[in-house]
Amino acid sequence: MPRVKRSVHARKKRRKVLEQAKGYWGLKSTSYRYAKEQVEHSLRYAYRDRKNKKRTMRSLWIVRINAAARANGLSYNRFIAGIHKAGIELDRKSLADLAVVDPKAFALIAEQAKAALETDAEAA
Repeated sequence: MPRVKRSVHARKKRRKVLEQAKGYWGLKSTSYRYAKEQVEHSLRYAYRDRKNKKRTMRSLWIVRINAAARANGLSYNRFIAGIHKAGIELDRKSLADLAVVDPKAFALIAEQAKAALETDAEAA
């Protein structure tokens, strides 16, 4: 079996880790051993927090929709039930954006949701 000389590949691998560790404090930015450990942790945190960001944004949208719905005389769950019954297929992201940017348009949607809830209550 021929001898494998790893100099180039090993150096390239180490340089990649040290470039990822730029800006870290102390030996974590200069020593390969500590940089490698910190980069692995950092990548794990980044993966986890990309998922958490989605969760956080959804809860922010819900808070905004709730505030706007209450300003129009509905609670959040009644508003969501009403737009489903009215057949309005807007997601929470766009509803929250409407609530902040265009409250008049949101008020129209809220009126449609109220009407759908009332017709459903009369039918029952």
